[in-house]
Formats: sequence, C-alpha cells, structure tokens
Amino acid sequence: MGRLRNLAQAFHEFATTHVEEPDVPAVADGDDGYDKSTKIGLLLLKEEVNKPLRQFEDYLNEMPGILDVFDLEKSPDFTSFSVWDGEFPMQELRRLLRRSAEQAGLSGTASIDASGFQRDQASSHYRNRVGYSFNAMKTTLLVDTESLAIMDAHFTTKKAYDGHIGLQVFRRNAEDLQALLADKMYSWSDLREACREASTRPVIKHCEQNALKKAHNARIDDDVYNQRSMSETVFAMLKDDGDEIRSRSWHGQFRELTRKCIVHNLTQAAS
Repeated sequence: MGRLRNLAQAFHEFATTHVEEPDVPAVADGDDGYDKSTKIGLLLLKEEVNKPLRQFEDYLNEMPGILDVFDLEKSPDFTSFSVWDGEFPMQELRRLLRRSAEQAGLSGTASIDASGFQRDQASSHYRNRVGYSFNAMKTTLLVDTESLAIMDAHFTTKKAYDGHIGLQVFRRNAEDLQALLADKMYSWSDLREACREASTRPVIKHCEQNALKKAHNARIDDDVYNQRSMSETVFAMLKDDGDEIRSRSWHGQFRELTRKCIVHNLTQAAS
C-alpha cells in the first residue's frame, strides 16, 4: 500500500505541474466536476491498478489514504473515467509522455523496437466496422537505454514498414539523440541518412544480402548494439500484468497505451 500511495503522490504532483492553475480545488463547492490535475492523476492511477472501472471505483473507496492524496472524500463514479478518457487527446498525452521521460532522465542513446498488445476487448462488430486488420496493436517504442524511459510511442492498427515508423519517431526526437539503436527491421537508407544529417549515430544492423552488408554488421560495436535489448526489457515491464488492452475503440487504445507509458516513466523516476 505504501508503494501505491507513493506512486499516487507522484502521479498527482506530475499532473499538477502540467496544469495552468495548480491550486484549484479537486472538487469545487457545489460542483460535480473535478479539476484537470485530479483527472490526469486518477487516469494514471487507473492504469497502474489495472482493474475494470467498476472495480477500480470500489478499490479507491476502500483506500482513504489514496483518496487523501487527491484531496477527495470518495472515488468519482466509474463512468467519469470513461468520460475523462476522451478529454485528453493524443497531442496532449504526447506532451505528458515527453515530460515524464525527461523526469526519468535522458542519456542521448535510445533504442527503437516494436511489439503487440492484444485488442480482444473490442467487439467483433466494432472491429469489422472500423476495419481492424490485426488482433494486436502494433506498438513501437523509443526507449532511453540508460534510464529505460519511454521517449516516444507510435501505434498502428495496420500493417506498416518498421523503417517508415522509425523515421517518423526519430524525426520527432532527433535533437535529443546522439545514437539510435535498432535491429535489421529498421534497416532503411533514408533512416540512416536522417540520423547522419542530425548528427546522430545510427547503430542499425543491415540485412545481410551481400558480403558488404555482413562486413558492416561485423564492425558494429557489440557493447553498444546490445543495449538495444533495453527495449525488450521495457516491453516486458509494460506487459507484467498482461498484454490486453481494455479500451474498445482504437482511439481509446492509443490513449490507454500512452498513459501506460507515462506511468512506466514516472515509476522509473520514482525508483
């Protein structure tokens, strides 16, 4: 319980630094609304606790110490969390993700890799209507190899070339990278050229199609390249309680996974 309360405090403090008016009461007198920092902090706590919304409401009401952190007497109704989810678009969540990564620490060396999260919560009717092509959400993370902070995240429900995703993610973070580590799935000349133009060292394995490519791979410093495994470590940490996504819509799934990444960063910063 002490650990969870400490995390709740970290989530609340982090959310408070994000809002323009940090001293606004959590719940205004005579008002059923909640202030923005309380919404952000509780949404992050929801991802940490990882329970269905009805259970999460009951869970909070049994923990007055956690409610005290947010200056609340009782938990918001479970339906409130669904409403709040749509109030914070991806653009704002990306800013929060970036800020949480900076709080955990950035070394200048990052690894990029992808994995899948199961999307079984969405109904078959919804999957057919919006054109789901895969049962897993392809998630690409840019991970600082020293702090294990998630600097950026990319999500897609379609088949996409890793090199194209890698270039998009790199360009958003180029100014903070001295080295980019990736396996041969990201072996694309445009990505390497973009790295060099930004004075970033591309430590990216080539597909061994000929002797020249094999020679290039042989010259890669294994001590540096092997840090790429930190991405796999972070994915394992994110999936510690399972790899299922609770949100039913793909927009909601993007936001849910981004919040999980923020929680991961703040947990790393707290440790």
